[in-house]
Order: sequence, then structure tokens, then C-alpha cells
Amino acid sequence: MQPLIRAEGLRVCRAGRAVLEGVSISIAPGEIVTVIGPNGSGKTTLLRVLVGALRPDEGRVWRRPGLAIGYVPQRLFLDRSLPLSVGRFLSLPERHDAAEGAAALHRVGIADCADQPLAALSGGQFQRALLARAILGRPDILALDEPTQGLDQPGIAGFYRLLEEVRAELGCAVLLVSHDLHVVMAASDRVICLNAHVCCEGAPAVVSEAPEYRALFGAGTGGTMALYQHHHDHSHDSPGIGGHPPEGDAERETANVR
Repeated sequence: MQPLIRAEGLRVCRAGRAVLEGVSISIAPGEIVTVIGPNGSGKTTLLRVLVGALRPDEGRVWRRPGLAIGYVPQRLFLDRSLPLSVGRFLSLPERHDAAEGAAALHRVGIADCADQPLAALSGGQFQRALLARAILGRPDILALDEPTQGLDQPGIAGFYRLLEEVRAELGCAVLLVSHDLHVVMAASDRVICLNAHVCCEGAPAVVSEAPEYRALFGAGTGGTMALYQHHHDHSHDSPGIGGHPPEGDAERETANVR
């Protein structure tokens, strides 16, 4: 299956230091891929390169022609005195039909917020507004950078449930940068462990046992995974999961360690 995005040999330097070094990655239609890593490991930089917001110093990125990307940034700084309603925000920078905006807000669970000032939203409502804006163009891939930052545990779990529902409805891929290890290991089809280079990647159950992962994050993510459980029927109605086997076969995989 042709990937939506493929990158080869990415290198990005900042202040004489390699933030990314020799990173290669591909995203298949329909899959949920999560990039994890310690602070300063290059996660946000990688996401920005993949969506075209940043040019690498070396390497290349190929995107499927006509690829539609919905992007949710890590932070969006707003002047709280700016009289901008949620509905108006959805039409920036490209105006959308009001009915489309209302449908997107309804889909993410904040239908009653259309006329509210954007600055008055709670943290969870604001993240859902960003997601609504990202799905307006029915993207082929949703790219999200730490979308649950500042949310409490129930809010985190609820957001990831919503994200999977949106993915299932749109048939889009999801590329996610996250530090929510306890949810990531239940909510992803594939996990990429990054520390300037790709340390290891593969199915969540396999990556969590990889020595490279444990060296960065410790013994595991147990205890809080019950907040969210991720389910796929790999036999049908699961578009483009990228050929990953069902969970029962996970122990037969080996992590791709680099």
C-alpha cells in the first residue's frame, strides 16, 4: 500500500546540534502512529518536517499528491482580549460553511460553544475546537502535537476515544506526538520511540518490551491503561492498518530496533 507520507534520512540541526539524525519514517493510510520520546528528543521537529512546516537540512519527504493534512499544534497563543468566537475561529484562514463548522463542533462534542469567545473555553474544550478545525477539510491524515497537554486523566482518555472515533469515521491516518505513555500503548497501531534518531518502532506491546524503550522510560506503563482500551477488528472494516497482525499475534513480532 502506498504510504501517505514517507521520509528518508532526515537531519535537522539547531545551534550546531543535530535535533534529528538519520530519521526515516512512513505513514500508511488509516493507521494510528504515535511518536514518543524524552523532552528535547526531536518529536515536534519531526512532526513539523513531515507536515511541511519545516525544511530538513538533509533528507527528503515524499507526500502523496493532493494529500490533505489536518494539523493540531502543541500550543496556540491567543490574545484573550481578541473578540474571536469559536465559530469564526473555524473559518480561519479559509472560510467554511457555517453548517460544516457546526457539524464539526457537534462531532467533537462542543456543539454549544460555537458562539462562545475562544478565549473563554476550558482546556479540554479548546483542544476539541482545534480538532474540529483540523477535521473540517476531511483530511487524509491528522497530525497532532501533544494534544492533551494540560488535561487531567479523564480528559486525556476522553480525547483519545474521540480521536479514534474521528479516525474511524473519516478513514484518515493519525500521526500523534505524545507523552501519555499509559494511553499511547493502548491507543496506537504503531509506536515510534525517538531520541534524535529512531531508537525502536513497532506494535505497542513489542516496543514496551524493547531495551531501548525501557532505557528511556523505565519498566512500563501499567496501572493506568484501564482508562482507555483500544480495539480493532483486523479482519474487516479497519481501513489501512498497515498489515499489522491482531493483538494475539503481537508476541510473535520483534521491534525494529535502530
